[in-house]
Amino acid sequence: MNFDFPAIMVSAVFITGLIWAMDAVLWAPKRRKAVEALAGHDAGGAESLLETKEKLLKEPVLVEYARSLFPVILVVLLLRSFLVEPFRIPSGSMMPTLLVGDFILVNKFSYGIRLPVLNTKIIDVGEPQHGDVMVFRYPKNPSIDYIKRVIGLPGDRIAYYNKKLFINGEPIAQDQDGAYVGVGSGVSMSGARVFHEQLLGVEHNILIDEHRGTVEGEFVVPEGHYFVMGDNRDNSNDSRYWGFVPEENLVGKAFMIWMNWDANASGIAWSRLGNSIK
Repeated sequence: MNFDFPAIMVSAVFITGLIWAMDAVLWAPKRRKAVEALAGHDAGGAESLLETKEKLLKEPVLVEYARSLFPVILVVLLLRSFLVEPFRIPSGSMMPTLLVGDFILVNKFSYGIRLPVLNTKIIDVGEPQHGDVMVFRYPKNPSIDYIKRVIGLPGDRIAYYNKKLFINGEPIAQDQDGAYVGVGSGVSMSGARVFHEQLLGVEHNILIDEHRGTVEGEFVVPEGHYFVMGDNRDNSNDSRYWGFVPEENLVGKAFMIWMNWDANASGIAWSRLGNSIK
């Protein structure tokens, strides 16, 4: 089941804020008036009168929780919507750059500041560049977040033949770097070939499985869209299969691994903590 977390957070901010505001405007004044009405009455002694006043002034539990939670939820919503959002990598499509169980941080303002839930861009800060590791909402099902590498920008002509990548007619350099040794959930990719790719100034590693077929062809990226591929080139559901990523589906640029936990590996991979994503 996929939860719309931003919608849940916005709803929580609205509900807690509304309860807090209603108490300030409607209920708290009534409690104060009730206390004022006790003035001049002997309710069984000064101590008893003080206890009665405290009971009358005491906030209802619901209001107390709302007042405490509202600022916390609001701060989390603002940070997550406009600055940084955490994600967990569930598949091996970006191996060897990202492994199953990597917890990453995504810069939410790299591609423009957007309103939560509506995803409407309100401030144009920047645009994706060749080689960016980008999080976006899957065009076939926007409730699912995907992560891939940006290969083609609007207007680019992308070709993929014989496991070789071409951008605007120019081959992208690939230097073989031995065989891959997978661990944990990625052990099935052991034996694949590691290539060091130079993607228009961005250097990174990819995996090629020489025994597995893939989609080939040429693709022209339309305006307002992007062509993306996984670094695990023969084990990635990407633009070769379902098309282009529209600009309105962009979420942000991945920049750091802050944690790794793979249930099929031996606990935390300490060597990956704090690694930058390139």
